[in-house]
Amino acid sequence: MNPTKGPVLADAPNDELEAEQPPADEAPSDETTAPRSKSETAAVAPGSYGADAITVLEGLEAVRKRPGMYIGSTGPAGLHHLVYEVVDNSVDEAMAGYCKSISVTILADGGCEVIDDGRGIPTGKHPKYDMTAAEVVLTVLHAGGKFGGEGYKVSGGLHGVGVSVVNALSKRVEVDIDREGKRHSMSFVDGGELQDPLVVTGDAPDDRTGTTVRFWPDDTIFDDVDFRAQTLLDRFQMMAFLNRSLEIKFRDLRPNRQTDNSEFSVFKYDGGIIDFVNHLNTSKEALFDKVGYFEQVGEGEEVEIAFQWNTGFNSDGLHSFANGITTIEGGMHEEGFRKSLTNVFNKYAFGKGALKEGKDDRLQGEDIREGLTAIISVRLSEPQFEGQTKGKLGNVSIRSLVEKATNEKLTEWLEENPNEAKAIIGKAIQASRAREAARSARDLTRRKSALEGAGLPGKLTDCASKDPAESEIYIVEGNSAGGSAKEARNPHNMAILPIRGKILNVERARIDKMLKNTEVQSLISAIGGGVGIEFDVAEARYHKVILLADADVDGSHIRTLLLTFFFRQMRELVEAGYIYVAQPPLYSTKVGKEKIYLKDDLAKDAFLEEHPKHKEEFARLKGLGEMDASELWETTMDPDKRTLLQISVEQATIADEIFSVLMGDDVESRKHFIQTNAKDVRFLDI
Repeated sequence: MNPTKGPVLADAPNDELEAEQPPADEAPSDETTAPRSKSETAAVAPGSYGADAITVLEGLEAVRKRPGMYIGSTGPAGLHHLVYEVVDNSVDEAMAGYCKSISVTILADGGCEVIDDGRGIPTGKHPKYDMTAAEVVLTVLHAGGKFGGEGYKVSGGLHGVGVSVVNALSKRVEVDIDREGKRHSMSFVDGGELQDPLVVTGDAPDDRTGTTVRFWPDDTIFDDVDFRAQTLLDRFQMMAFLNRSLEIKFRDLRPNRQTDNSEFSVFKYDGGIIDFVNHLNTSKEALFDKVGYFEQVGEGEEVEIAFQWNTGFNSDGLHSFANGITTIEGGMHEEGFRKSLTNVFNKYAFGKGALKEGKDDRLQGEDIREGLTAIISVRLSEPQFEGQTKGKLGNVSIRSLVEKATNEKLTEWLEENPNEAKAIIGKAIQASRAREAARSARDLTRRKSALEGAGLPGKLTDCASKDPAESEIYIVEGNSAGGSAKEARNPHNMAILPIRGKILNVERARIDKMLKNTEVQSLISAIGGGVGIEFDVAEARYHKVILLADADVDGSHIRTLLLTFFFRQMRELVEAGYIYVAQPPLYSTKVGKEKIYLKDDLAKDAFLEEHPKHKEEFARLKGLGEMDASELWETTMDPDKRTLLQISVEQATIADEIFSVLMGDDVESRKHFIQTNAKDVRFLDI
């Protein structure tokens, strides 16, 4: 999570995007039933449907059959989820007070090794199963010390499937357990088949305790088994921030991956989430130097909050976590903080005379949160996760604890820091005035639209379909390319909106200024659903918003400006997976009479490796505006042939930081980011 990275986009060739399913805590397994190796099925007569038609998948076989139910997808996100599941177990040991250091190594052959210095998985016989406890943990879903036992009071295990799912989706797993002075080892192959039962292999080195897990993902299940180091580094740094003084180390032993791949990158933060806030604000101009912090402990629950304001205009710098898990959809802890934050600041402002009693100038939550970077981290013994992605915390009791803590502790902080309080109030009042100006601008736009008719921008060429689920809008760089796209499109479900040049950088502008920008107005009107905090993704007119720009530096800049706009002002579109980046090819060549298009230099090099005797020349394709309609359709718009990148946001905090670095005022941070990530430019990461 330093300015040297970016989470990866999903690459969807030929428009075949696998729908990402959230991991399910209702996994098809019974934690009290030992796993079986075969499905129980019965043949039935055609057309009949009785009890014998039901197929039962037992144990780890269910995971291999439907991996998306457990890890989200078999793409990059699912692959890295395997690492997180193993590391989360070690973090649980740290939260319980038994683990101080975790090391993660990507092995030279592509496997992954995770070592911790916790207590070690229990090795004795399990009372309900005819196997050791360690084997139960590795082979039975929902097994572990987190389900009502005394093993863990607080756990980051969101779904309780953990390392057994890793075992199910790996071609080999090796486990070493150091416990009671001895080293115990066992191994599994082919998705959880026990190869070497748990035996004592010697003394524990230096009388240590802890668990070592090595696994090699199954390449017959995953689209690609190549771990991306920076994605893992981002996650581990965030874990270290959220677990004060926990040391997390990472190295990549694969050849040609880093300058000295034997050295560990080490994350350890004695300041915890205070350091997290400082880090997130590194590329921003702080409103004041201090980082506020308070904590509160309740019955089986605890909360800690760190905060600082910057001079920026975004009001979405609030990031929440429950038991170390990102709650991207918020929940009760966020709700409690937002409500109390608004009340505390208004009470303080009226009390100090910054706002006048009796006047209708009460500050809104968005005014106060403008420029706020805050981390809310709560820990609960029984977290209840809700929402489409299981990213929303539903425990009502935590809302009361957060409200109580914020009311008391934040009020104290404001009284003890009057200069900082004055700066925040002044900024919030300016934001309030800008909000009123923006409201007037929106009202004017709405009245104007009502007078003019449908209110859609004149340069939009809409599609015939009114069904958002099948409708697409291409946002095309330049009028010339827009003309070709308009001619090439399928008019039934493809709309075209040309934009002129580079839109406003919304990272550096308040919403009132943003709403005066012609191109931004066109985007808002065309997509529908409003803008900013008023945006409603259910009202969006298209479920595919495709950015189509030239494959050059200017085109990349335009894409980044557009992505910044969508992330900051229509974030639900991104979270719903409705934003895509078109991939116009750079080269064409002929193989016999067939014309082949190649996406970039990497694709060209791969082609030459497969066709070493190819002598035909490679034509570098012109910009979009110079393509005729048939070429644009064939290379970029035909659903049967096109390649789209779907924009996804795995970690909102990381995405927030990247946009601040790329689009903010800190030139050095931006330069460092670009230099470090140049080798990964093909990902165009968010």
